[in-house]
Amino acid sequence: MHNLSEFYIDGAWQAPARGAAKADIVNPATEAVIGKLALGTAADVDRAVGAARAAFPAWSATSREERLALLARVAEAYKARIDDIATAIHEEIGAPMWLCKARQAPLGLMLLESAIVALKDMEFVRKMGQSEVVSEAIGVAALVTPWNWPAGTVMGKVGYALAAGCTVVLKPSELAPLDARIIAEVMHDAGVPAGVFNMIYGLGPDVGASLSAHPEVDVISLTGSTRAGAAVSAAAAATVKRVLLELGGKSPNVILDDADLKAAVTDGVIGCMINSGQTCVAPTRMLVPRHLHDQAVAIAVAVAGSLKVGDPSQDENKVGSMANRAQFERVQHMIGLGIEEGTQVVAGGVGRPEGIDKGYFVRPTIFANASNDATVAREEIFGPVLTMIPYDDEAHAIAIANDTEYGLAAYVWSKDAARARRVAGKLRAGSVRINGAQTDPAAPFGGYKRSGNGRELGVYGLAEFLEHKSVTG
Repeated sequence: MHNLSEFYIDGAWQAPARGAAKADIVNPATEAVIGKLALGTAADVDRAVGAARAAFPAWSATSREERLALLARVAEAYKARIDDIATAIHEEIGAPMWLCKARQAPLGLMLLESAIVALKDMEFVRKMGQSEVVSEAIGVAALVTPWNWPAGTVMGKVGYALAAGCTVVLKPSELAPLDARIIAEVMHDAGVPAGVFNMIYGLGPDVGASLSAHPEVDVISLTGSTRAGAAVSAAAAATVKRVLLELGGKSPNVILDDADLKAAVTDGVIGCMINSGQTCVAPTRMLVPRHLHDQAVAIAVAVAGSLKVGDPSQDENKVGSMANRAQFERVQHMIGLGIEEGTQVVAGGVGRPEGIDKGYFVRPTIFANASNDATVAREEIFGPVLTMIPYDDEAHAIAIANDTEYGLAAYVWSKDAARARRVAGKLRAGSVRINGAQTDPAAPFGGYKRSGNGRELGVYGLAEFLEHKSVTG
């Protein structure tokens, strides 16, 4: 049993303030309680923010070389614990062990290393006109991270905030606390100065709201739902702090008529189903030429049928459980709603996969021949659910792709590189991947419309944690 009864504040493990509640830590693949977690209060937020504020003058005055040296030590300490981090993620969100070792835990290291590269590349002083423009750390950064790719989002935010010279208060998801505990130990082992990195557990309406409204927090960065982003923005408004939001998505996957159909559909289905569909940039709307729709459906159904769902400790199971009961229930509801509305189901459906009677497992589900007005095409489901939508021509595909309140990511497939880039240029999304390209951590990441504000990664992401001072004369 895990007993997470302390917070990391001012360089030491400290007990919560009096009155702290406790929550169960649940393994979603077995529904077993595997530990207890202390939940912070506003008093804990005050202590953590106070420690970060006190540490800010010295940390923000460090040189680029000093911060690079510290981040390199953090990277080495992370590598030493990467197997522990993978195991923790496997336990807390029910992700397959192979995925945790191959992608989940390594993502944290990859994003930390990208922060190191961005810090090397960043121009902190530049000449502009008759002025010198100095970029300096904004201050205390509150970082609120989700449960779906927990180590990756933690290390991405923490790494960039520290690289900029900010001090940090991290609130990881209470549903994924185990890897965050190890990451706090990594920070300690790497010699991060007291107060520069702080971590407290807690619920969004309590700790998250307190961080958002706190007058000594200068910037808050949240990865989460659009609903959570709106709440953070409202709470932060009175103190006029910078708010960085990476929120929901309903990403279109535009397969043009000259694409390699089998490769495009296969990649799209796997991209939608991996991590049980709990990925903000998942290509959940597959747009296919109308005359190729039935052929694409046949490929998609075959691929979905090949993805075994079950015990995430077994490598043959490519899809694990949903990360928690609430998400399981939401996905089941959304699948049922799609069926009630009459959208055609060609794979999966409501209920657990055959032979599984415990754990938050969902059948990989595909809706086909769907209208873009269908609920399953409009709302982010955040589960292994794909909606296939036929289109008439290229202009129609672009119109459907952009007909969404989200704009986080988009995908284009074509054998004609110039055509693919032309279509990509017309899509209203923060990132567009062509022909199966992978995430580039040197490029900015973030969304248009209700998918968020601000950018993460690369020099653009680093700049979000900086203020820019003009000195003239």
